[in-house]
Amino acid sequence: MTPLKPVTPARKVAYGIAFFVLFVAAWSIATFGGFVSRTFLADPLTMLQEGYALFAQHGFIKDVGVTVWRVLGGFVLAAIIGVPLGIAMGAYKPIEAFFEPFVSFARYLPASAFIPLLILWAGLGERSKMAVIFIGAFFPLVLMVAVIVSSTRRDLVEAAYTLGASANGIVRRVLIPASAPQIAESLRLVLGWAWTYVIVAEYIAAERGIGKMIIDSQALAATDQIIFGIVVIGIIGLVSDYLFKTVNQRLFPWSLA
Repeated sequence: MTPLKPVTPARKVAYGIAFFVLFVAAWSIATFGGFVSRTFLADPLTMLQEGYALFAQHGFIKDVGVTVWRVLGGFVLAAIIGVPLGIAMGAYKPIEAFFEPFVSFARYLPASAFIPLLILWAGLGERSKMAVIFIGAFFPLVLMVAVIVSSTRRDLVEAAYTLGASANGIVRRVLIPASAPQIAESLRLVLGWAWTYVIVAEYIAAERGIGKMIIDSQALAATDQIIFGIVVIGIIGLVSDYLFKTVNQRLFPWSLA
């Protein structure tokens, strides 16, 4: 292996599949071999059987749809507000000086700490659940975008000024185009973070959702259902991450590997 040398797409897929095969093999040995009690860790076959029952008998597809809706709702709202604010902070230092202390402070606060306030402010409906995901995604996204924009090559900015560009023209025609690929990658990363908050969000009196199923399964010590819910979240996240990355590569082929 050579540092930073890329691998072929086929080999990359093979390596990824190999890891999952080894992981499932180790899991199977631990459970079927009796090394770990199935009370604490269900075996892969039981997990799949229970997962099939959830879809076939309990309408689990509705839970999946509700959870995806919540994640996308909170993430899209965070992106709509956070990206323009981050661009403004990165481009204009007075705006950065005004917002950065609060944003830096707020991004260290756990989203779960806001749940009591969100229940009071937004009730027990969908707004409070999306708000948890929004809070978890918004503040890190703003700082990431601000850092990306402020790191734009200075020679590009100076060249634009030399050619007579205005201040607004610098933002529109230099800073945003130069930062767009990295901003898109930041959105991909933040979408993954949004998924990590969905279980917390669905603690708020949820009637449906993957997190709701996991919470109910915890009370019954149904590790097969818990593991299946985690696997479903992972699969949805993996697919969404792949789609996001593919779109980014199509939009910015010169920048993203």
